[in-house]
Amino acid sequence: MRCALLTAPALFLALAAATPLTAQTISPELRAALADKTRPQADRDRDAARHPLELLSLAAIKPGQKVADFMMGGGYFTRILSNAVGPKGHVYAYQAGEFIGFRPAYGDEQKAAAARRANVTPLNMKIGEIAFPEKLDAIITVQNYHDLYLSFGGPAYAEAVTKRLYDALKPGGTFLVVDHVANADPDFAAPNKLHRIDPAAARRAIEKTGFHFVSESKLLADPADPHDKNVFDPSIRGKTDQFIFLFRKPG
Repeated sequence: MRCALLTAPALFLALAAATPLTAQTISPELRAALADKTRPQADRDRDAARHPLELLSLAAIKPGQKVADFMMGGGYFTRILSNAVGPKGHVYAYQAGEFIGFRPAYGDEQKAAAARRANVTPLNMKIGEIAFPEKLDAIITVQNYHDLYLSFGGPAYAEAVTKRLYDALKPGGTFLVVDHVANADPDFAAPNKLHRIDPAAARRAIEKTGFHFVSESKLLADPADPHDKNVFDPSIRGKTDQFIFLFRKPG
């Protein structure tokens, strides 16, 4: 009868750990968030491959929450999150200042994702300075956690940034990490060479900062990916094997 002693968020996470992601019930609010016809057609064309409803269901995203899209890329998830949390919620769309300096179009894409969305605040400080104006219910990062291990960063840097994300969450807050799978790589060489990360090494590093591992999903797994090619290689781009990990801040 332990479930009777769990808070509602803890109960959801306990169930999520035992329930395959594809079998989870997707809320009407999330379905409506995806159906928004103002989303760019290029985003809508990617929905079938990216499975946003299942991912955000795993992270327990719902109306009224304060959430962050960490390393937001082109804003695909920012737009969906904006709709999902609604006018009483808020989304912090983070684009790394370093990345904007390297490719100014990242800044333009961030502005486009936040345009006409009153509940989205764009942030673009340097990665090592990441902070938010309020405590968050959830943080998601999709296909970008490995970037913390690029040549400007590394294991100690990644740990410090992950600890900042941990501190940014409310007790019980969730951290959803999706990334490209690398072969066993405890020294984190793959991020620089292949833009991939060893799932086991990533999990150990994230747990080291205080996060509790809740569950994983094989929804984006692809056994045809040999794990030895750069994710931008034309033969594998858009068809990589990806892991999905859900973590929780205790409390």
